[in-house]
Amino acid sequence: MSRPNGGRATRPDRETALDGEQTSPVVRVASGGAGEAAAVAPADRAVVAAQLGRAPRAMRAVAHRCPCGNPDVVETSPRLPDGTPFPTLDYLTCPRASAAVGRLEASGLMREMAERLRGDPDLAGRYRAAHEAYLRRREELGHVPEIAGTSAGGMPTRVKCLHALLAHSLAAGPGVNPLGDEVREALPPWWADGPCVPAREPA
Repeated sequence: MSRPNGGRATRPDRETALDGEQTSPVVRVASGGAGEAAAVAPADRAVVAAQLGRAPRAMRAVAHRCPCGNPDVVETSPRLPDGTPFPTLDYLTCPRASAAVGRLEASGLMREMAERLRGDPDLAGRYRAAHEAYLRRREELGHVPEIAGTSAGGMPTRVKCLHALLAHSLAAGPGVNPLGDEVREALPPWWADGPCVPAREPA
């Protein structure tokens, strides 16, 4: 399939600051500091709210854009406004992508990946490196001791949520999360029928 490209590693602002073959523009708005929330365009916030059916929680930045132009992954702060620790750094918001990932999970792909992970030291090492990259990025946004060492998706030794692995793959770019990359390759082009929600004017 044609796949969206991009990721944190290729963003100019990723170096300075821091919530198919079609390319997908990737936009992360630089913030004033690692612990300071980035400015999110009101239109992007409105689209994400429509995708989720609720206001997004602790959204810091658009981490990845679908080729249709809408956000499909957002970066979240590691602590919610009410003080609750929130370990999920990269959150998949597109309902079409989420539904397609759900079908992959129902097919037994997680079980097959977990078996390969146990038997392939090279894959296990790259998956652990993805876990460590996830933790490093989240730590840049703020230290939350309650979730120290916990990433997402089952990393570094299990496969528990393909949605989280795909979100990390899209946000970080190809070559960072091997199983997230496999999920991306297995999905149909969820953007083929146009935006999952129309562009929204902020309320």
